[in-house]
Amino acid sequence: MIARRTLLLALLLAAPAAWARNSGAFDIRAIERKRLLPQGPALLAIEPRTIAAIPAPRSPAGPHDYYSEGDYWWPDPDNPGGAYVRRDGRSNPDKFDGHRDALIAFGRTVPALAAVWELTGDPRYAEAAMRHLRAWFVDPATRMNPNLNHAQAIIGVNSGRAIGVIDTLQIVEVARAAELFARRNAPGYAAIRAEVEPWFVAYLDWLTTSPFGMQERDEKNNHGSCWLLQASAFAALLGRGDVLEAARVRLRTVIVPTQVALDGRQPLELARTKPYAYSLFNLDVLAASAWLLGGRDLVAWETGDGRSIAKAIAFMAPYVADKARWPFARDIEYWDGFPVRQPSLLFGGLALGRRDWTDLWQRLDPDPRIGEVVRNFPVRQPLLWI
Repeated sequence: MIARRTLLLALLLAAPAAWARNSGAFDIRAIERKRLLPQGPALLAIEPRTIAAIPAPRSPAGPHDYYSEGDYWWPDPDNPGGAYVRRDGRSNPDKFDGHRDALIAFGRTVPALAAVWELTGDPRYAEAAMRHLRAWFVDPATRMNPNLNHAQAIIGVNSGRAIGVIDTLQIVEVARAAELFARRNAPGYAAIRAEVEPWFVAYLDWLTTSPFGMQERDEKNNHGSCWLLQASAFAALLGRGDVLEAARVRLRTVIVPTQVALDGRQPLELARTKPYAYSLFNLDVLAASAWLLGGRDLVAWETGDGRSIAKAIAFMAPYVADKARWPFARDIEYWDGFPVRQPSLLFGGLALGRRDWTDLWQRLDPDPRIGEVVRNFPVRQPLLWI
């Protein structure tokens, strides 16, 4: 049975490649131009708003220190006023989300402005992005300190946790935008580059050497994947070849072998109370990491026993095309919010010549509005990757 399944997966991975080569060019710029240009005026109107403008009453730190509270932690009905208790997959609507919402908005706005600037060359979009970068990373009155010492705190238990490091996944594409601005000499970037990039230097140092950062690196599931993508994206901006090489080694020797089964499923994500969304989310992060670190070759790369990100995409793609076929438990929250335009289909489709995957990617919603869906869809601007 295992041999038969392996053969079927191999055929599924290989069969469409010849057809895809004869099916016409895949024009990512035309796709994104149609999507993004109508958003341009609204993007220009967004004013920078950083965590310094959002009071966090339960934070133990100052106004420039990021603070968030754990999603799945609730007041204990048996101990009112005591330590919160966990309800996995059930998001507490009363948790403090102000800083995370602002970070997500920043992580959506700057990459979108960068993509529109890349498409049009209109300096207004670059200049607007610089205002946001200056506010978050440069201006002493509004900047965020480069650490996550107080992220995803649990009331009555701690003032921050290592798994809170996942919150800055939302600025991976900000780093991609800054790399584009540096490479293309975007209007206004030279004036702030000497302060923006040192912010990422400090944060990457915290991410790779602090107790929270190293603990998150060693998490077994999507948290370890998200650490890897963050470290890779920030190192790519800074030209840190040592960090990038260590990330490549980790992806091949730790992440893929422990997170992807021989048939492509992701057991650690399937064990959660939202197995569909977590499987999609982690797969997107894995595919983006592989694309950033090694392009087509690393997406398709296999371990000695045949595990690969490509097989994980092949496993999930039928359930993206038709969620009704999902053979596992339904997510306990936001079941109807997914799938969206999952970037794993794009990276996998380009890596393996799978036009069926890129066609499916095009049919999905590129701009979801549900907050929880947006939070778990951090790779939103393909022009910053391809």
